[in-house]
Order: sequence, then C-alpha cells, then structure tokens
Amino acid sequence: MDIIVPQIGESIIEAEIGQWYKQDGEQVNKDDLLLELETEKVNIELNAEVSGKLTILAQQGETVKIGAVIATIDEAATGRSAAAATTSQPQQPSSEPPKELPPMNPAVAKLAAERGIDLSKITGSGRGGRILVDDLPAAGEQAEQTVSQPEAETVQETGKGSAPAPPAEPLARKPSDDKRIRRVPMTQIRKKIAERLLMARQQTAMLTTFNEIDMSRVIHLRNSHKETFLKKHGVPLGFMSFFVKACAEALKDSPEVNARIDGSDIVYQDFFDIGIAVGSKRGLVVPVIRDADRLHFDDIEKTIRDYAERADSGKLTLDELTGGTFTISNGGIYGSVLSTPLLNPPQSAILGMHAIQDRAVVRSGEIVIRPIMNVALSYDHRIIDGKEAVNFLKRIKTYIEDPEEMLLEM
Repeated sequence: MDIIVPQIGESIIEAEIGQWYKQDGEQVNKDDLLLELETEKVNIELNAEVSGKLTILAQQGETVKIGAVIATIDEAATGRSAAAATTSQPQQPSSEPPKELPPMNPAVAKLAAERGIDLSKITGSGRGGRILVDDLPAAGEQAEQTVSQPEAETVQETGKGSAPAPPAEPLARKPSDDKRIRRVPMTQIRKKIAERLLMARQQTAMLTTFNEIDMSRVIHLRNSHKETFLKKHGVPLGFMSFFVKACAEALKDSPEVNARIDGSDIVYQDFFDIGIAVGSKRGLVVPVIRDADRLHFDDIEKTIRDYAERADSGKLTLDELTGGTFTISNGGIYGSVLSTPLLNPPQSAILGMHAIQDRAVVRSGEIVIRPIMNVALSYDHRIIDGKEAVNFLKRIKTYIEDPEEMLLEM
C-alpha cells in the first residue's frame, strides 16, 4: 500500500516531511502514527491504514507535492520490530543502557544533527517534555561547554611553570565559515507568512488610522464580574471578547470594512467571521471565530483559549484558519504601545490592540489619570474611504468606553 501526501486544501500544493515516528523497514500496525507533515498553514499527522513492513521513500526535511508517494507498507512482508530496528544499528561500547529520546518537533532532529547536538542532554520545554527548536543551543555552544577531563588536565599541566603564550593572531576567514552565523531553512508556514506580508504591502493601498480608548468602564465591569464569570463558565473574562463583540457590531454598520475585492468586483459579506492573530512556536497564525456577532462572551473566550492552546502544538485545522472577514491583532500582550498592523489578504481591514497605560487626560476640564489603550485600524483604501475607516474606529471606541450600550444592543 502506498502512503501518499493527502489533499489538504485547495491552496496548498506541497508539504514538508516532518518527523518520522517509525523507522525504515520497521513492522507497523494499523492506526500506528507514522509521521507528521508540515504545510504552510497546518501540521498533519498520518497513521498507518494497514499493518506490514514500512519502506520510507521521502526523508525528514524534504518538500513533497500533494499526491506524492512518500512511503509504502508491504502487507505480505514482516519488517523489523521497533526493538530490532534499534539494536541492528552499530552501537558504541557503553556501560550505560541507551537513553530513550523524548518527543520532539519535526525540525529538531535535523537541526540537532547539523549543529552536532546530543538530544539526550536537552530538556524540552514543550508539553510532556517535548523538545522545541527554541530549546536547542546555537551551533558549537554545547560542545564548547563540555570539555573532557583529560583535555582539561593537559591544559593545566602544559601551563605549569611556563610563560604565558602570546595571543594568537586572528585568522582570516570567509563569512561562510564564521561559526557565529547560522543558516536555517524557512519552514513552510514562515515562507507563507513572508509571502502574504509582502503581498499585503505590494498589492493593496494600505493606510492606517489611530485612536485611543479609555478602558476604565470595561476594566471596572471585568473586575466586578470576573470571579462569577470564571465560576460559571470555567474560563477567565478577558478584554479580547469585548473587542470581538465591538468589532462585530461595528462591522454591521460598515459593510465596506467587512468586504473584499475580487478582480473588478467588491464582495460584500453579510456574516462576521473574525480572525484572531495568535503567536505560536511555528509563527503567526490567524484562526477564525465564526459568526462572532451571535456568540456570547463565554463562547468567545472558550474559543480563543482553545485556539491558543492548539496553535502551539500545530493542531489547528485548515478550516479554522481560512475564510475570515476581519482580523484583530493584540500586540499589547507583548508590550507594544503603538504599531501599524499589516492586512491579512484578501481581507480589507485589521484592528491592532496595544498595551494599556495610565495617562493624564482631561475630563470635564480637569486633568485625571485614566487607563488608555492605543488602537490602530489598517485598511485598503481602494475599497474603504478614510471617513468610513475613522467612523468605524470611533464606533469601536464608543462600544468599549460605554460597554452597556453594546451589551444592550442599543
């Protein structure tokens, strides 16, 4: 039986072989996890559909087309067992039994081999001790930190009673030989992010308008009800749900902001699927909250938490990452005070949230301290006029500064 790269989505034409969980020639059983495929949007796990001997045709790190045969399973043959596959490889004499390696992300093994890193000495920071790319030291770093005892003694003995050696002259080296430089291939998702960001700048007439929001009322409302909310719904009440609801209501009055350009047509979308930009180990992903205007606050908070947890492990589905009409990006969680968010094509607008800061403002002729958040709306000027963009952002400001109006749907 052939193991082929499955059709993942209309826009995805290739994938990268991630980690193989079985070895070449190994006996596998039906439903065993074989490997993980990395695409520009999601990771896909492939399981064995039959039992038999596995023959691997595409190695980790290779880029393969959709429909390509990457392995076969011979149902008539009997392969090596997992234990035999391990013991059949040449072993160095050792008084200690071999240490089983912890789980790791697909790119880890390849990078570790390139940098000469012993994975048995790495402590993973991922779920269940899983080793992530960020856990790996830079090239040569591990080797420099582990000098053998005989070498250390030789250095000490050589140095006894002798004058200090003159400093060695720096050797001329080519830039490509500089060990301070690391070259790592882009992952599929990073390539796609780069492509889409460049397209957003080159193929849209992007402008950004700014405003600031007094967060006092929302903070008071959240603090007054957060314990009851958590007890009843099992999730904390955050600020993002207020902004999702505010955007959904504001979009109803601004159809152009929720629309997109398709060739020479404007496509108006009478539904409100709002994407939430989530940072993950693999890069930025934007899962979509469907029909956000119909959801309650607890539904929004539960959906956001679920997306954030599954984004790091690459378990988001393609359907969850496509089809949004508007996006919210919260740079404030990283401490950003002001930024210009880039559009998420083919969407025509994106809202950027930022960190809340206490500032001096004037209220009723007096200077007072209020918690203020800067917000930014980037939009495609080909479809959205400046006046409409400003009014849309002002509507969000009104909903957040007077949340009762939004909650009562006034």
